[in-house]
Amino acid sequence: MTNSPPQSPSSLPPALAGNLAVACSALGDAHAARALADELGLRWLGSAEPKKVRDVPLLLFSDDRGLCLQLTGKGAPGPVRAEFVTGKMGYRREHGGGAGQLVAKAVGLQKTRQPLQVLDATAGLGQDAFVLAGLGCEVTLYERNPVIHALLADGLARAALNPDCAPVVARMHLQPGNAIDRLAGSDSDVADVIYLDPMFPHRDKSARVKKEMEVFRQVVGDDDDAGELLAAALRSARYRVVVKRPRKAPAVSGPEPATRVEGKSSRYDIYPIKALPV
Repeated sequence: MTNSPPQSPSSLPPALAGNLAVACSALGDAHAARALADELGLRWLGSAEPKKVRDVPLLLFSDDRGLCLQLTGKGAPGPVRAEFVTGKMGYRREHGGGAGQLVAKAVGLQKTRQPLQVLDATAGLGQDAFVLAGLGCEVTLYERNPVIHALLADGLARAALNPDCAPVVARMHLQPGNAIDRLAGSDSDVADVIYLDPMFPHRDKSARVKKEMEVFRQVVGDDDDAGELLAAALRSARYRVVVKRPRKAPAVSGPEPATRVEGKSSRYDIYPIKALPV
């Protein structure tokens, strides 16, 4: 596993930098948190209790469970972190590893016995990549937002210390930077499958957004260049490109997908290039 450092502080939007600080609990890693604050050009608050912080709405917070994003103030929802050992991902790993997940079907794992090289161009917290790596894929992850990249690097480092997770994490290779730049500067056949899960404009203001997405939107915003990313992926994938979308959302700007795999809340648009090896 390659855990590269986050991107340079200049890649943080000024509005985000003004609304985000770094702090730690009494049991957190103050040295690493302070170094991260310096690297990202963020204010360092030292030891703090998120519910008592009033002058900044969002913290990168180090506690006894690692690094997380935490909304501040009384009554704020719990932290968001990249977690592979416990919680939903731990349960899934212990109960089949995700072979029945729609992402596995969309990538084509049921159609080939060959291990696939997957490039996850919008890694986020790495959950889909972890499922695919657990099913034998070698996954290269790109996450251009330096805050989310830091969360993911922390989660992978913690998972690498767990005997059950370590073999899976060893197949996950986190890289810094923008996947568009990586794909634009390469020849074709960068990976067997390129996987995209871009953020999309949220229009339903009455819907209650999950806490993870609520925090993500404050940090990441929308991926307005999703069409450009899809075009670059189609030039670079060997067998197919897969795009995850909310079930009722329009397709990403560009060619229409050849087929879709639909679930209750999301779907996977599939753009085949050639048949997968059997």
